[in-house]
Amino acid sequence: MDQGLTLPGAVAVIGGGWAGIACAVELANAGHPVTLFEAAKQLGGRARGVDWNGIRIDNGQHLMLGAYGATLALLRRLGTAHRLERRRLDFRLPGFRLALPYLPAPLHLASGLLLAQGLTLVEKWAAARFMQTLKTWRFRLPEDLPAAALLRQQRQPATLISRLWAPICIAALNTPLETASAQVFCNVLRDSLAGRRADSDLLLNRCDLSTLVAEAAIKRLGIDFRLGEKIGGIEPGQNGFRLAGPQVEAEQVVLAVHPARLPALLAELPEMAAIADAVAAFTWQPILTLWLHFATPVDFPFPMLGLDEGLAPWAFERNDLAPGLVAIVMSAEGPHLRLPATQWRDATLSLLARSLGPLPALLDWKTITEKRATWACTPKLLRPGNATPMPGLYLAGDYTVDCDITNGYPATLEAAVRSGVKCANLILSSKG
Repeated sequence: MDQGLTLPGAVAVIGGGWAGIACAVELANAGHPVTLFEAAKQLGGRARGVDWNGIRIDNGQHLMLGAYGATLALLRRLGTAHRLERRRLDFRLPGFRLALPYLPAPLHLASGLLLAQGLTLVEKWAAARFMQTLKTWRFRLPEDLPAAALLRQQRQPATLISRLWAPICIAALNTPLETASAQVFCNVLRDSLAGRRADSDLLLNRCDLSTLVAEAAIKRLGIDFRLGEKIGGIEPGQNGFRLAGPQVEAEQVVLAVHPARLPALLAELPEMAAIADAVAAFTWQPILTLWLHFATPVDFPFPMLGLDEGLAPWAFERNDLAPGLVAIVMSAEGPHLRLPATQWRDATLSLLARSLGPLPALLDWKTITEKRATWACTPKLLRPGNATPMPGLYLAGDYTVDCDITNGYPATLEAAVRSGVKCANLILSSKG
């Protein structure tokens, strides 16, 4: 391979999802030159806006929490934090409601559980006892195991599981309780329900995701964005690494690509074989989003509404994108993926009408399926860190974890942003 162009002093960030953007913004903010390569024609990765008949919608509805400190910091830096609507947690399913009041922690959770609708006193006490047990353990399990097994060990009633714990697990980990990591599930509970009162707040994006992050990042000075430039591989270079495709050499490289692409990119780096093998063993979970455009706005009691228990879909009011727009999200694997799109649409409309009453006329609809939306968050999954055995080469993405699994997040926007910021900080510290 010819040496090609050298990026003197610049960091090459490969991948323009939220992890890569966060890394590039952090570096640029510190005055460090950075070039970001993205194979697609637009930034955003698995969290971006797409055009649909003149409406900019999201490729999937993402959920953010008040505990997402790194994400909030990024949006403040980009000047788009005001496009988030902050609402106190109001968890609604048919026959169930958990609303956390504006009280200091831990009174907000205790009061919310006491006043929860659709649970018996025994079930409320079981939930409180479970959270107190986790707090006593400092949310660190002796060993990781399936979340369902942990809940059985803690004698959690079936109704409580189906109405509270299972929906939280699916929403956060995009992995069913039976196969989800109990430790990561505990991490989520620690930083949301058991955190500060504001940590449990819901943060709803009131613009499309590209406007929220990608387009704002492009306006940042000091970042050289190369869209539509795919990196085919990485090899050692004279002064760092050579990137196949644009024929670029860089001293430091951050790989912020989808983890499914990682093994191929690392094929010429034997020092990275163990990491490549670990990531190649990942399995994947899909997310199906159904967009519904009604003739008039649909009256939601709360912008986020569960349509049933367990794996059932969640509905989001998205009048911010267009009047009468609703997003329906179905997470993880399930029989819904084998249904014809029209049949699943009709079943979902029936659930929506059961919760909200008669619906306005449906003008249009669209499904978006991300088959590899997230990696399956299973127990004892071998997740690489941000630093690698090769000096100057870093990994960013929601699949990475910083040394201790008890700090690990599932495949969320916050995990992606944290990883990008961590890589930037590692690079800046290496420069002294």
